[in-house]
Amino acid sequence: MRFRYFASVIALLVLGSTMLLFSNSLKEVNAALAKALRAEDETGIKQAVAAGIALLGERAGVPEVDDEYLPVPKEATPLSKSEALAAMKPHYSRVEQQRFWRIGVDPTTLTAPLRAPASVMSCMLAVHRAELDGHEQALPIARDSAEFLLWAQEQAGAGCYPFPAARGTSQDRAMQVATRFLERVEAAGKLAETVRNGWAFEDHGDGGLQFDNAECGVAMFEYYEVTKDERILRSAQAAADWAMTRPLCPNWNYNSFSVNLLAKAYQVTGERKYLDSALKKARLGVIPGQLTAGPRAGRWMDAHNARPAYHYIMLSALARLAAVLPADSADRVQIMHSLKLGLTSRNREMVEQGIMNKDKPMECLLLVRRLFGDDAALMEETFTTVALDALSRLVSHQAREGRLPLGPRGWGELLEWRVREW
Repeated sequence: MRFRYFASVIALLVLGSTMLLFSNSLKEVNAALAKALRAEDETGIKQAVAAGIALLGERAGVPEVDDEYLPVPKEATPLSKSEALAAMKPHYSRVEQQRFWRIGVDPTTLTAPLRAPASVMSCMLAVHRAELDGHEQALPIARDSAEFLLWAQEQAGAGCYPFPAARGTSQDRAMQVATRFLERVEAAGKLAETVRNGWAFEDHGDGGLQFDNAECGVAMFEYYEVTKDERILRSAQAAADWAMTRPLCPNWNYNSFSVNLLAKAYQVTGERKYLDSALKKARLGVIPGQLTAGPRAGRWMDAHNARPAYHYIMLSALARLAAVLPADSADRVQIMHSLKLGLTSRNREMVEQGIMNKDKPMECLLLVRRLFGDDAALMEETFTTVALDALSRLVSHQAREGRLPLGPRGWGELLEWRVREW
C-alpha cells in the first residue's frame, strides 16, 4: 500500500512537472509569435506557428471548452416567408426595454459593450430592407443606435468605437475581460493613456478593442448604405482608419475583426488603402494560424480560436475580403482556399453531429450565401447549403416554441433571407 501511495505521488509530481514544462514552452512560443506579428515578420510568424503546432501535437485545434452538439429535430422546418414577415413584430418593445445606449450615459456604469447597439442596428437595417411587419419602427431604432455610437466615438476621441471603462458591473464575459484589462493597465500606471471620459480607447497591443470597433464600424457602413448620411460615413471611415494602425496580435480572431471592417470599408468607398491593409492583416494575422493538414484541418491551431464562434468570426472576415477581390487575383486564391477549408471543417460537423454554436455561424453562413450563393460548387463542396439549412431549421423550431433563438443581427438577417430568398 505504501509503495502504491509513493508511486502515485511520484506520478503526480512527474505529470505536474511535465505540464509546467509544456506551459512554459507554450508561453515562449506565444511570445515569439507575438513578437513576429508586431514586426510583421512573415518568416518569424510561420516559424512560431510551426513550433506551436508541434508542441500542441494532437491537441492542435482542440477547443478550450468542449464542443456540445445540439441535434436538429427531424420534424423542424425553416420559417416560411409569412412566418418570417411576422417574426420580428413581438420584439420591438423588447429592444426599447433593453436599450441602455442613451447619449450622456456614464460609460463606467454600463453592463454591456458597444457591439450590443451595433447588433441591434444591423438587425433593424435587415428588417427595413426586407419590409417585415412593423418595419416602420426599424429605421428610428437604427438611427438612435447610430447617434449613440457617434457620441461614444467622439467622447473617446481616438477614431475607434471604444469600450466602456466599467469594472465589475456585469457577468457578461466581455465586461469581465475588460475589467481584468483595466486592472492591469492601472497597475502599470497607464490608465490615463487608456481611458478618456469613461471610455477605453487604447488596448496597448492587446487587440481587444478591434472586436467592438469592427462590429460597430460594419454596422455604421451598413447604415450609411441605407441613409447616405455623410456623418455616418466619416465616422465609419475613422474607425477603419484606426483599424489600419492596429498592430497584429497573437489572437487571430481579433485581427480578423479589422479584416472584416477594412474589407467593408473598401467595398463602400473603393479606397485601395483599406483593401491593402485588409489583405496584409489576413495574410499575416489570420491565415497562418489555420491548420492545413490532419484530422482538424480548417480549424485554427490554438485552443481559444478553435472554438466554433471564433472560427466563424474569422471565416466571415475571409468571406467579405474574398468577395471584394478581383476573380483573377492571386491573393483571392489564397483567401478562398482558407475560407473553403474552414467552412468545410466546421460545416460538416454541423451537418453530421449537430449545432455547436448558433449566432456567429448564422451570421457567417448567411454572409457566404449572400456573397457566393451563385457558386453552386462552393456551396455544395463546403457543406454551406446543408449546414445553413440545419441551423435555420433548429432556430426556426426554437422560435416556434416562443424563444428568441439568436442575437439581433443574426435574427434580423435570418428573417431577411427567409423573406427575400437570396
